[in-house]
Amino acid sequence: MIGHISSLVVMGVAGCGKSSVAQALAASLGGVLIEGDAFHPQANVDKMKRGIPLTDDDRAGWLDRLAEELESVASRGERAVLACSALKERYRNRLRNATSSLGFVFLDLPQREALRRVAQRDSHFMPASLVESQFATLERPVAEPLTLTLDGTRSLPSLVTEAAAWCGSSQLQPAVMQTA
Repeated sequence: MIGHISSLVVMGVAGCGKSSVAQALAASLGGVLIEGDAFHPQANVDKMKRGIPLTDDDRAGWLDRLAEELESVASRGERAVLACSALKERYRNRLRNATSSLGFVFLDLPQREALRRVAQRDSHFMPASLVESQFATLERPVAEPLTLTLDGTRSLPSLVTEAAAWCGSSQLQPAVMQTA
């Protein structure tokens, strides 16, 4: 374990770069990547493909499964790096209950940029029509413990460097990193 953070969740709305940042962070920190989208039940995927936003009930089992994965990785003494939207505080708290010292890296992104990025993807089940619902659901993790907010428009290397440095520090209070 580096610093006080045992595992990480890279979070934010669709298109913010969570999967790319989580993958690079897992490699940088020697962690185990957990791709949250891979754990959605088929019913959730089908619903999103049809452009129907998920409800809290739709997300409940998915979050439980992700919490189980976090617990499993932690029980092996490894660091998990989870890519997960974690849009609401109660979702994040469910994940926090799974393992001690869970840090969150929130990739903050303007809605128009998220829409542009999602519209350009061709291999993902989340259509651009759901971006607005993601922002409507989002409860920004303001003043939550072990949370780092980064500007999601920054370059991947910059985001990974900042997040890895924060993770390795003893910083326990929320932090906000602005573009240079």
